[in-house]
Amino acid sequence: MKEALPAVSVPISPKREAWVLPAKQLTLLCGHFNVGRLAHYFLPHVLLAGKQVLYLDGANRFDPLMVARFARDRSLAPAEFNRLIRVARAFTCFQLTELVRRVPKFLCTFPADLLIVTALPDLYFDEDVREREAGIAFERALETLRELMPSRLAIGVFSDALSFDTPRRTFLQKLTVQAHSVFRIETKADSRLAFRSIKEGPRLPS
Repeated sequence: MKEALPAVSVPISPKREAWVLPAKQLTLLCGHFNVGRLAHYFLPHVLLAGKQVLYLDGANRFDPLMVARFARDRSLAPAEFNRLIRVARAFTCFQLTELVRRVPKFLCTFPADLLIVTALPDLYFDEDVREREAGIAFERALETLRELMPSRLAIGVFSDALSFDTPRRTFLQKLTVQAHSVFRIETKADSRLAFRSIKEGPRLPS
């Protein structure tokens, strides 16, 4: 395990604009129970630069009110940020796979600079879905992400998979192998966050 990154304050209303996911990289962030919410804090830096975000919301956690607050905190109308974000929601693992596989088509009409995917592979842990079918769907999503990695996209995958006790956690291991960088988000005793590097790659901001 790599050396822990410096702790940062729990970002309830952060004004940090340096939270950046590197281009041409797949970064996996996992471990924190509220990782779906934390994904939002990687948006302002991109949106302020006038760049576009494709947000595949597999956890139904995308919060437009947070995005609106980010805009108002910077003396901007929420519409200035909203026009730069395309959100697509998935409620099953099959829907999430379909959304991931459609990313190349989305990019033809909405040339995003950042792709965010939440609840991957969390949605594939659903016990109502047979493991074989879930595994096939997951591999298809993983294949598409692999094909996207050489592009200019910054790809951020946010997962709460570590909170699940299931044999399907092997899906997370496969995603970890494919990612350029992996960070585990931990809450310290003083209620501050730390990003612990699990796999070497570009550092998150301190």
